Amino acid sequence: EVRLVESGGGLVQAGGSLRLTCFASGFVFSDYAISWVRQTPDKGFEWVSGISNDGEYTYYADSVKGRFTISRDNAKNTVYLQLSNLKTEDTAMYYCAKDWIFNSNWEPMAYRGQGTQVTVSS
Repeated sequence: EVRLVESGGGLVQAGGSLRLTCFASGFVFSDYAISWVRQTPDKGFEWVSGISNDGEYTYYADSVKGRFTISRDNAKNTVYLQLSNLKTEDTAMYYCAKDWIFNSNWEPMAYRGQGTQVTVSS
């Protein structure tokens, strides 16, 4: 059974930082690219970042480029998202996802975890 468990969210002031963690199990982690996506009630889902299976290639939405950094440790079945210089518009539920096509804002067949809430105050 595919399982993704996110953690690390919280309440932070604008300009602050957080590191999100996603632990994966139930599949051969090193065979799959992983995405981070976020969801808000008004905008729905937004793809944020993706990383290739070996970690060599990383991709970012324009809205977070230069502020967020994705990485992974295949020995630990874990992917990270470092959030820096946070803005109030980054407030969302953040999910890691398997089988989520990069740059797509909706992938109904992708696997997602339960999410971790990031709230940025002004």
